Amino acid sequence: MIELTFYTTDGCHLCEEAKVLLQRLLTEQPERYQVEIVDIIQSNELVEKYGVKIPVVKIATRAETLGWPFDYLALLKYVNK
Repeated sequence: MIELTFYTTDGCHLCEEAKVLLQRLLTEQPERYQVEIVDIIQSNELVEKYGVKIPVVKIATRAETLGWPFDYLALLKYVNK
C-alpha cells in the first residue's frame, strides 16, 4: 500500500480540483493507495512550507512532492515512479 499525504486547506479551489484527481486514483486502484488529508492551517511549519504551493501530494517514503499544477497523468507518473 502506498501512503499519500494530501496537503490542503479549506477554501482552496485548486485543492478541490486536486481532490477530484485523488478520488479518481482511489476509485481506480483502491487497494493500492491510502490518502491522509492534512490541513496546513493546523501547523505554522506547514503553512510556511506549503502555503503558496498547495495543493501538494507527497508519498510518505519520498522527499519529493507533487505540487500544483498537475493533472491526472502527472499524478499517475508521480505515484508510479
